[in-house]
Amino acid sequence: MFARCVGPARNATAHISQRRLPNVGIGYLSKRWNTSSTSSEGTVAPKPPRVVFSGIQPTGIPHLGNFLGALLNWVRLQQTAAPEDELIFSIVGWHALTLPQDPVALSNARRDMLAVLLAIGLDPQRSTIFHQDENPHHAELAWLLNCITPMGKLRRMTTWKTRLAASRNANDDSEVDESLLNVGLFTYPVLQAADILAYRATHVPVGEDQKQHLELARDIADTFNRTFKSDSPVFPLPEVVATPTRRVRSLKDPSSKMSKSSPDFQSRILLTDTDDQIKSKIRGAVTDSIQGITYDPVDRPGAANLLDILAACTNEDVLEVAKRYADKGHGHLKNDVTEAVVELLKEPRGEFEKLKGETAYLAEIAQVGATKARERSEDVLQEVRKRVGLV
Repeated sequence: MFARCVGPARNATAHISQRRLPNVGIGYLSKRWNTSSTSSEGTVAPKPPRVVFSGIQPTGIPHLGNFLGALLNWVRLQQTAAPEDELIFSIVGWHALTLPQDPVALSNARRDMLAVLLAIGLDPQRSTIFHQDENPHHAELAWLLNCITPMGKLRRMTTWKTRLAASRNANDDSEVDESLLNVGLFTYPVLQAADILAYRATHVPVGEDQKQHLELARDIADTFNRTFKSDSPVFPLPEVVATPTRRVRSLKDPSSKMSKSSPDFQSRILLTDTDDQIKSKIRGAVTDSIQGITYDPVDRPGAANLLDILAACTNEDVLEVAKRYADKGHGHLKNDVTEAVVELLKEPRGEFEKLKGETAYLAEIAQVGATKARERSEDVLQEVRKRVGLV
């Protein structure tokens, strides 16, 4: 049993202004996750409490891929979590600094991302929602974990190459100039491990491109536990919570995932896009000249991407969706995808437009979340300091 967020931290949200939280997703969130397990005798036994942690960088308004691949997954976790589960969601500003940022733009992006998380339906009275950079325990624990993490393990991480390539608009990782690699970008998987382990998280929702980092976090936790032994390990080994939605691809280059860093604005759909912008972008999405619609991500990636988007919006199996369009054209498919995306984003977009100007309310939410996070991680850091000899 891990320490829970109790006392003042639990009561800290009592004075937060009450707001109507949006219902999003055209039934997307209606499918409940099983939160119990069956014993060998056939009786249902409750699962132990989970501590769920995940983070998102404040690097601009989320696009449809972020929304379907991560953010709605967070809302689903909140809706299906057992009452004793703890949910912690962070806006990870320190990670954003691993690539050059405009200070004014970053400050605005931090606030906007908090508004987005509230707009999609995260509830600050159920989940801890905070800015990572407002809890110094993350940086302290990252330094301590850096001191037990071999360089070789970080060399094997691939994401820093991908991020450098994307920031330089390179075609692939082979074009990356390692002279541009800063220490922060190289070691940010250790900071990511610290983000997770500072709360003794047991479950982490991540996409395919982040599973390597979670494996590193597990390795680091295990190394610490074995190096600084005592009656019980300090850290659990966090488990992956797989994201059920397929990766959303670029509308202009379906061989690549949808990205905020792409120079082609038409390649992505943003949460703040108008209905007309969404229609224009989907109408201009790359497809092919083959008659009829089939789901073939290898040979027909453009059509497959549109089918993936539609299936995610309507919470259906993509192969079943594809069957309905077998004798239809790309124009018909694009019209239906447009309608589904517009409906999906309508309410959270409207809620975001209301929230983004409520700076006092957003500051209050951020302060309460940071207080809860610091109180929650203080016991962990005290134990870590004691184990390594800093107490």
